[in-house]
Amino acid sequence: MYLDICIYCMFDILNQVIAAFCFLILHFHVYYFREEDLLEEAEPFCFNAFMIITEMVSRNREVNETQQRDATILVDEVLHSIFVLGKIHTPPFSPEEILSDAEILSAFRIQYPRPFALYSSELPRRSPFSCVLDMVVEQKGRDNEREIREELQELVGRLVKSGTIRPLVSKALSVSQSESNGPVRYYGVSMSAYDEAKTILIGASCLSSWDRYVADAVMTFYPEQSDNSLDPYDWPFVRKPYFDGTFRVPEQVWCQTFDLYNGRIMDPCFSCHQLFGLTTTRERVFSHGNCSEAESLSNLFQGDAAVRAQIQRPPGGDRARAETSVRDALRCFVQDFDGFTEWEARFYTPQEVRF
Repeated sequence: MYLDICIYCMFDILNQVIAAFCFLILHFHVYYFREEDLLEEAEPFCFNAFMIITEMVSRNREVNETQQRDATILVDEVLHSIFVLGKIHTPPFSPEEILSDAEILSAFRIQYPRPFALYSSELPRRSPFSCVLDMVVEQKGRDNEREIREELQELVGRLVKSGTIRPLVSKALSVSQSESNGPVRYYGVSMSAYDEAKTILIGASCLSSWDRYVADAVMTFYPEQSDNSLDPYDWPFVRKPYFDGTFRVPEQVWCQTFDLYNGRIMDPCFSCHQLFGLTTTRERVFSHGNCSEAESLSNLFQGDAAVRAQIQRPPGGDRARAETSVRDALRCFVQDFDGFTEWEARFYTPQEVRF
């Protein structure tokens, strides 16, 4: 018994040493290359990936003990999500290229082995910036909306653009709350991916993480296989004739969206009007499920059963067919990339990492 306790203590100390070593070399690496090389030479995707990982590791070390478990899970999740998006990026980037340093790579492989093992076989349940959002909300407290917005905008401002977009960065943040639940706020960000990757993440969120009401609304429009085109990425987001999961948010629900690039308030797009009945004068349409309103409302409904119970039941239809259609289309999208040809509809579940 005494020997078992000693062995356990030794492994616990070893884990703490590894964590501290990983943290130190990571931050030394960022400081050095950020000043000398990284900003000028790194590809925007790799630069932003590295900076987001650094931000998450840094914040993970700052949280108190009661938050530590959730924080390590978020680091594990963001690594996997970024590795998958690197794999399906054009051109693709491996974890070795993203982390770019042998010592950092070794430290992460020891501390977070599962993202390395599963990024070629399991899809993320959400985009990387959703993990960043959760970390910031965990630290600041969900009632401190202004601080949360300012922290996210400050980080976005440090990340670089590729053309007009910032790879791996969400454009918008939504805040949802209910009059019946006082000041409790629920946050969501837009998909921090573009083109094919965005479509994959929307489908994955529908099938694995979003509240059923939100998932059903988005599945109503999610692309499905078409005889008119052999290229999956030519399949459009259009309303299904056999299923309608769209709904109108209850009157007492308030949802406001902010542009994380400039801080301005944004009206909902027409897609969000179609999905959730949000009032808007905008006519612009985005991929259904891309916007931050989807994640924010999903979190609200998952966190407030009383509000969820007030949603008027959607028209519905053949939901099983719609879900199968989304799963089949997602498989086609995923298998278009090397390394995912054997994907078996599995989604990544992050795990706690002991320190």
